[in-house]
Amino acid sequence: MPSGLTALLDDVAAIARLASASVDDVAAAAGRAGTKTAGVVIDDAAVTPKYMMGLSPARELPIIGKITLGSLRNKLVFLLPIALLLSRFAPWAITPILMMGGTYLAFEAVEKILEAISHDPHAEETLMEADTPEELEARQVKGAIRTDFILSAEIMAIALSQIPDYVWWQQGLALALVAVAVTVGVYGTVAIIVKLDDIGLHLAREHDGLIARFGEGLVRFVPKLLKSLSVIGTAAMLWVGGGILVHGLEDLHFLTVIPERLHHVAHAWSGGQGWLEWLINALGASAVGAIVGFVAVRIHHRIMGPYHAPGGGE
Repeated sequence: MPSGLTALLDDVAAIARLASASVDDVAAAAGRAGTKTAGVVIDDAAVTPKYMMGLSPARELPIIGKITLGSLRNKLVFLLPIALLLSRFAPWAITPILMMGGTYLAFEAVEKILEAISHDPHAEETLMEADTPEELEARQVKGAIRTDFILSAEIMAIALSQIPDYVWWQQGLALALVAVAVTVGVYGTVAIIVKLDDIGLHLAREHDGLIARFGEGLVRFVPKLLKSLSVIGTAAMLWVGGGILVHGLEDLHFLTVIPERLHHVAHAWSGGQGWLEWLINALGASAVGAIVGFVAVRIHHRIMGPYHAPGGGE
């Protein structure tokens, strides 16, 4: 074999080995980044089922399909290029952007809590304004994709902060892997959740004995599951939002007394128990999120004004 061709094949083999190692590195980076977004993912999965309210069961899966495509478009078409540009030209902006997202998550969580306390009927009244099922469906899909954009931006920013300083295509590939895995995981889970009651109803109608009773139990369980998901999602928003703010203060070396005090208290009170130290840190981050979120809600209401439902009430 000519020596030039041999050298070329050797170069190709070396490049292939390098590419293989790069793919492994990218997959590992994507995995690490994905775990850091867990709290936002929980909230994403908890938030989405509410957009099925008032819609025909036959349209639930098609609607989730539309939302899934919208979520992928949010992440891959809009947010991925922005993330790569930030990483290349303005890495200093990533932490402030993360903190703005953390503030928004805390704001959303506190607003949900205040609405639950005040029994604000705004969401139900908005649904009643739709004239046709098609209009209602379009409104719900649009609202879900808009909410997903905010959560997706936070997911991509968190993921980017956890990915090493690879070349641009490796960072892009890792972010794309996180985006696709998170989207499929979230909306696949949502699809199962919203159809659980239909599955239970089918089992109760079509079978007898133990299977029928299991189906009946599933039908009774789903409303409780959705309510629990809402609570878990709100708690996750406070935890993740507050945690982002605490880590951001550390990174910016601003008001470091807050994260230092939280870590000191967690270490002192945990008695050397790692899980307890983590829990105390999480509760502390949630408290920070609650405080910042409450301030953000008050500022928002002062600027925009509180919502007044028809017939009185705030």
